[in-house]
Amino acid sequence: MKEKIKINILNCGEVGVDLAVPFRDVSKNPIAYTGIGRSKKLRVWLPVTSYLIEHPKGNILIDTGWHTDVRSKPIKHLSPLLYIASKPKLPNGKAVNEQLEKLNIQTKDLDYVFLTHMDCDHASGLELVKDAKRIMISKEELEAIIKGNVRYSKRFWSGINIEGFTMEYSEYGPFNRGYDVFGDGTVVLIDTKGHTEGNVVVMVKNNNKFILITGDCGYAKDSWENLRIPGPLVNKEDMITSLKWIRNMANKKECMGVFATHDLKVKEGIIVL
Repeated sequence: MKEKIKINILNCGEVGVDLAVPFRDVSKNPIAYTGIGRSKKLRVWLPVTSYLIEHPKGNILIDTGWHTDVRSKPIKHLSPLLYIASKPKLPNGKAVNEQLEKLNIQTKDLDYVFLTHMDCDHASGLELVKDAKRIMISKEELEAIIKGNVRYSKRFWSGINIEGFTMEYSEYGPFNRGYDVFGDGTVVLIDTKGHTEGNVVVMVKNNNKFILITGDCGYAKDSWENLRIPGPLVNKEDMITSLKWIRNMANKKECMGVFATHDLKVKEGIIVL
């Protein structure tokens, strides 16, 4: 495609979690990542990142970060249990709608909002972009939230129309399943289950170059390079398979970067493909 695709990296605050959240292997305690009974000294503050893809065919937001309610009433917004595991920090001007306003983009002008998965630091801000044209998650993730999961809070999407997209055969991904947003291979949501039932990695590709937006399928480069799985997951084998695929893609000459939601090395900026 001759037209350029611009990806805006938006820092939407931070999340305070146990060290076992990004890297399960730091503790032999199987529930260390929950933070229950763990010292505050073992907590690390990680960035919460959203991505705005300005595409010739429409604007796409990937993940929504924290709701502004976490500034004044974090426990009420999250729930006491989620607050134990995930401490929110959202400075003024850093909420996703505030970030979009700085870019002169109204939330109603978002053609798509896709969530890589429905954990709180990705879905908390859904209400802030509820007037987007379409809000979508994978059908597998939609089924998971319908069933109910202690990791998910219904209040985040109450009254919001969320659609499930169906992943079909794809040349990409560890399981060869994906959802091609525009049908031209420039934005593909790829099945990378393991962290959750329906977690996806977003591939943005143009002019023989691509980037990957991993969500929580890997918290940092160390995750896929050394196959270090996160604390929260639903299937260890699938998680490792997904990380191996990311590692393989990251080593391709066409890869312009792999961007995880909580990677300390990912800074605000713009990528043009």
